[in-house]
Amino acid sequence: MKKDGHRNLSRRERQIMDILYQRGRASGSEIHQALPDRPSYSAVRAKLRILEEKGHVRHEEEALRYVYLPTLARDTARRSALRHMVSTFFEGSVEEAVAALLDPTVARLSEQDLDRIARLVDDARKGEMS
Repeated sequence: MKKDGHRNLSRRERQIMDILYQRGRASGSEIHQALPDRPSYSAVRAKLRILEEKGHVRHEEEALRYVYLPTLARDTARRSALRHMVSTFFEGSVEEAVAALLDPTVARLSEQDLDRIARLVDDARKGEMS
């Protein structure tokens, strides 16, 4: 099976990846502090080793500590996760996913938000997505 974003990760591994994508890079201690229902520090280190073995993270040595970074660019991971979400929850329908996002019970969109979305739709029609 093709590696596809977070699909082959446990809940805790996804949480760690989310922290790394938000911060760009973090030490094991920083990740440990940011996790909900904080596990032991050694459990976090073990998960980081697993994520490294799976190819999701890499580490660099900085000032006598390891700093972890995601190996997949955030935009690439975002597109992969979005494809997975549309496929899983909206039966592959981008239209249904967008309709759900525009539902006023889901999001409060300002006039500026709606204008920006309208421009994105216009750009998509012209083949000029930015």
